[in-house]
Amino acid sequence: MGEWVLSKQDIEDIAVGAAVLGTGGGGDPYLGKLMSLQVLEKGKKIVLVDPRDVDNESFIIAPAFMGTPVTMFEKLPSGLESVKVVHMLEEYFGRKADFLTPIEAGGLNSTIPLYVGAISERTLIDGDGMGRAFPELQMVTFHLYGVKATPMALADEKGNGVILDTVDNFWAEKIARVITIRVGGWASIAIYPMNGEVYKKAVVANTISKAAEIGRAIRESKKHGKNPVDAVLDVTHGYRLFEGKIIDVSRWIRAGFAKGEVLIEGLNEYKGKKMKIQFQNENLVAILDGEVVASVPDLISILDMETAEPITTERLRYGYRVVVVGIPCDPKWRTPKALEVVGPRYFGYNIDYIPIEERVKKLGLG
Repeated sequence: MGEWVLSKQDIEDIAVGAAVLGTGGGGDPYLGKLMSLQVLEKGKKIVLVDPRDVDNESFIIAPAFMGTPVTMFEKLPSGLESVKVVHMLEEYFGRKADFLTPIEAGGLNSTIPLYVGAISERTLIDGDGMGRAFPELQMVTFHLYGVKATPMALADEKGNGVILDTVDNFWAEKIARVITIRVGGWASIAIYPMNGEVYKKAVVANTISKAAEIGRAIRESKKHGKNPVDAVLDVTHGYRLFEGKIIDVSRWIRAGFAKGEVLIEGLNEYKGKKMKIQFQNENLVAILDGEVVASVPDLISILDMETAEPITTERLRYGYRVVVVGIPCDPKWRTPKALEVVGPRYFGYNIDYIPIEERVKKLGLG
C-alpha cells in the first residue's frame, strides 16, 4: 500500500496492458498515453493509491469517454473536456473529489483518467468498475452494488455540457447515448459519484497495476528474446484460443456502437480451422468452427502474433497475423445478477455463460 507515483515507463506499460484488458474496446489507449506523458513533461505527477487506503467518507468520481471509438480518429479530444466534466460534477455536489477512478480497465478509459488526475491534481485509485471494458454505462460492478450512475456530467470538445439525473442506470445509458450520438459520436463523462465505503466493496481492485504488469511482461519478454504471448498468458492466467490470419472484417456503427465481426483463418496447429469473433465496441464471443469457445463476461483479446501488441476492434485489418487469447473475468461478473447485465443473453446470444476455463478444458484448448 502507499502512494505510487507513475513514471513514463509505467505509463507506456499501462497503455499496452490496458489494451489487452480492454478486449478490443475502451478506445485506443495511445491518445491518453500521449496526453499523460505530456503532463509529466510539464512537471505534473500522476499519483495512485490502493483501494484499501481510501477513507469511507471520501468522495470519488469516475472520468471516462463514452461513444464509438472509431470516431476519435476523425474528431480528436483535447483533454480539456475530460477535466471540465469532473469540475461540473464537483460544482453540482459542492465538493471537490478526493479521488478519481477509472470506470473500466480498458484502452483509453484506463489512460485518460491518468491525464485528468495529473492536470487537475487529483489522486487516482488503483482499481476500476469492470476489470476489462464493456460497451454500456450500467455494465460496471458499481451498478451491482446499487451505486447510481447519475448525477453525471457530459461534455463535448465544442464546450457543450450537460448534467443528467436519471431514474436508474439503464436510463442513464439510453439518454447519454443519444446525446453522445448528437454531439458527434463521443463525449467526455464524469459518472458514478460515490463514497469510499461502497467503492471498496464494489471495485475490481488493482487493475491499473495489473495493466502495468501485463505491459511490462510483454516488454521484458521481447527484450530477452522470449515469446511475448506466453508472457501475457502467464500474467493473466489466460488461454491461447486460436492463431491465424485475418481474412475478413465487417464493421458498422449502429445506435452509437461500433459493431461487427472478424474472421480468422487458422495457421500452424490451427490450420484448416476458422474462428469468428463478434464485437460491440468490445469482443463479445469467439466461435471456433461453429462452437463457442469464449463469451462475455470473460475477456477475449486479439494480439499481434509476433509482438503480442493488442489490436483494438477499430484497428483490425485484413492480413494481420494474430493470436486470440481468453482471460477469466473477475468473479464479481459470474453471479446470476451480474450475468443479467453482461452475460451473452443480454447481447442477444441464445447461449448460457460457461466459464472459459470449463470451455477450454472441454475443447482441449489453451
